[in-house]
Amino acid sequence: MQNETVKTNSSSKEPTNDFKKSTKVKTTVNHNKNKEKKPYNKNKKFVDRNSVWINDLKKIQQSNERIHKTRLNPHNKLNLNTNAKIKITPLGGLDEIGGNMMVIETEQSAIIVDVGMSFPDNDMHGVDILIPNFTYLRDIKDKIKGVVITHGHEDHIGAMPYLFKEMQFPIYGTSLPLEMIGSKFDEHKIKEHRNHFNPIEKRTIVKIGDFEVEWIHITHSIIDASSLAITTEAGTIIHTGDFKIDHTPIDNFPTDLHRYAHYGEKGVLLLLSDSTNSHTAGFTKTERTVGPTFDRIFSTSKGRVIMSTFSSNIHRVSQAIEYGIKYNRKICVIGRSMEKNLDLAMSLGYVKFPKEQFIDAHEINQYTDKEILIITTGSQGESMSALYRMSIHEHRHVKIKPGDQIILSAKAIPGNEASVSQVLNHLLKSGAKVAYKDFSDIHVSGHAAQEEQKLMLRLVKPKFFMPIHGEYNHALKHAQTGIDCGVFEKNVYIMSDGEQIEVSPKYLKKVKTIKTGKVYIDNQLNNKIANDIILDRQTMANEGVVMIVAQINENDRTLAQRTKVTSFGLVPDQQDRFFAKEIEDLLELFLKNAREGIFQSNRMLEDEIRKVVRKHCIRKYKKYPMIVPTLFVQ
Repeated sequence: MQNETVKTNSSSKEPTNDFKKSTKVKTTVNHNKNKEKKPYNKNKKFVDRNSVWINDLKKIQQSNERIHKTRLNPHNKLNLNTNAKIKITPLGGLDEIGGNMMVIETEQSAIIVDVGMSFPDNDMHGVDILIPNFTYLRDIKDKIKGVVITHGHEDHIGAMPYLFKEMQFPIYGTSLPLEMIGSKFDEHKIKEHRNHFNPIEKRTIVKIGDFEVEWIHITHSIIDASSLAITTEAGTIIHTGDFKIDHTPIDNFPTDLHRYAHYGEKGVLLLLSDSTNSHTAGFTKTERTVGPTFDRIFSTSKGRVIMSTFSSNIHRVSQAIEYGIKYNRKICVIGRSMEKNLDLAMSLGYVKFPKEQFIDAHEINQYTDKEILIITTGSQGESMSALYRMSIHEHRHVKIKPGDQIILSAKAIPGNEASVSQVLNHLLKSGAKVAYKDFSDIHVSGHAAQEEQKLMLRLVKPKFFMPIHGEYNHALKHAQTGIDCGVFEKNVYIMSDGEQIEVSPKYLKKVKTIKTGKVYIDNQLNNKIANDIILDRQTMANEGVVMIVAQINENDRTLAQRTKVTSFGLVPDQQDRFFAKEIEDLLELFLKNAREGIFQSNRMLEDEIRKVVRKHCIRKYKKYPMIVPTLFVQ
């Protein structure tokens, strides 16, 4: 349709002749304006504007791609001209759950990250806890400028008293971990070592020897947990500590993601990151998901509610207390570690509850069952815990009875499944109702799942990556996640305890192996147990004991009188006489054929008799018992 301008005469609706002429001219002009002018370049050649636009977009896209590669490439943010390097030596916490301890050092300085304990296996008889071997620390004692603490869990601070009985260094950490360590020092009667405490503020850089250390707030299953940004001339190391990324924590202090991003933009040399939940897809649930489950259980419970969880999980305990108060229950906290940790958290202001809501264990009988909430230890089935003693009716004040509602708000630590099952059976036999695995949200983990691990990797963007904390299969899975998130496969390394790794902006390599291992501790005496004692206990428990008392005539190589043979754990009682006769006949044969000179040394004679009796037991009974000979040569 033509764009025509119509001019009308005021006395007539028909256009005039003049109007027709002018319309024709204007129409021609407007048509010329609507004709597309062909673009030409300066050489008068036709140019396709659409092609020009596509080329411009391609250039922008290529520019953005270069920007992406630059921001994701950590190499150009590190000082490749420096000759500085850092050595990292884990002394515990790898290929295991617990016992976390690591040494980070330059040529002149060293710091220790955490000093944790772990729990013994079932065959470590009489052992209460395990602590790392401190031999390497003795070797570099003069270089160590301090101990830096990530959080207050036992597997990160439990060995501190044993280290400080031998060596003392400045201790740096936030308020709750330091006070938990101080409580341990009090128990071990080394209160004077509290003068080594240096409380720090998060987001504040602290100079420790050659290191500049910043504590970064992280969420975990204990309050006041931190990651560490450790900066040296060689570059920055991010040590996550134990973590998950909870955007809605109970205290409304979420993970300080901004600080990780800050260091990621500056350039991070190495990331050491928690691997415990590396096989779990997605995200770990927020701690708040436990609250509605508690609410449902409390609202329907007619008798006492007894909740057990990890004593260090203050936010879990505080949620239980909140719902106890909501349903008009008095709160009774039972268990030494639970009482101590809650008292520390309340005294430092981490949680706040009215003191009149709490009662002592001896006051429970003054209230009806529906007015009582008991919070206690024992979620792992520990035989000395308050919950276990309640379940077998050996607790002084509380015995489980029908109508009690038990809440086990924890997951069995690997190796503790049998103990948890045992206490569960005792509780059910007592007639109590138990809420455990039948509620999916009765417990949430404190460790990051795969998507949180990916977020950490993407924020930090390290050049090198070493998974820590957890067993080998956890670290291996986490390593693959790191590769998926852009870390070169050659820059990922899975460490083992005792491996010393050297890292600089140019390389990461293993330089040597350090002596490591575990030291056995008897908590009743707070003393170390020698390795040979543990080996003897294992032999006696698994193989049995044979004790021999014999008098020997050296001249005629005979037994002066009947040999006394006692065995334990090798043959049934009714076969004791037969076994004793076996050993006596064996000794007579040995003495007749013994080599010349053997009677000159009582120790040599005992060793030979041990070998003979042990061979007999191996051949006939397929056991390697402990042989204890007592010989009188005349």
